[in-house]
Amino acid sequence: MTTVAIAYHSGYGHTKKQAEAVAAGAQAAGADVSLISVADITEADWATLDAADAIIFGAPTYMGNVSGVFKVFADATSKPWFSQKWKNKIAAGFTNSASMNGDKYASIQYLWTLAMQHGMIWVGTGMMPANKKESTRNDINYLAGFGGALAQSPSDASPEEGPLPGDLETAKLFGARIVEVATQFAKQ
Repeated sequence: MTTVAIAYHSGYGHTKKQAEAVAAGAQAAGADVSLISVADITEADWATLDAADAIIFGAPTYMGNVSGVFKVFADATSKPWFSQKWKNKIAAGFTNSASMNGDKYASIQYLWTLAMQHGMIWVGTGMMPANKKESTRNDINYLAGFGGALAQSPSDASPEEGPLPGDLETAKLFGARIVEVATQFAKQ
């Protein structure tokens, strides 16, 4: 069975909801999934990350990049980096912010760079964007994420109100894609 670890930070609950949707998609695709809040990471969580076939990173976009809490976690990954524990694992990422753009791509680039420094193999969404005249805000991949899954939650919305259903469905499909790629990669 493919194992997936989702290492995420969520300041207000919106990114956690997105992480849960990614996890639901990965589980539906047959993976054993571990959700790891990097704000509360334990030694057992580090062991889970080391043993996973795929690691999916998730962070809110604050002020044009990943949150400070996620950055502290990323800096702490120098220990597995030194011994190349994550080399050749499948990697992916997702982010959420209050604005439609909010410089989410900078966060995805940061997550991608983190994965590349670990020698991981990055997987994007593989989804076409919802960019036709008839497209609506609740369509899959309305925010047109290619490098990673994107979501938007209004700054005054509770986690129950955001991200929107289309962004959560995008996250589920993204989780399933990661499992599909990790499973194919493991067969080779």
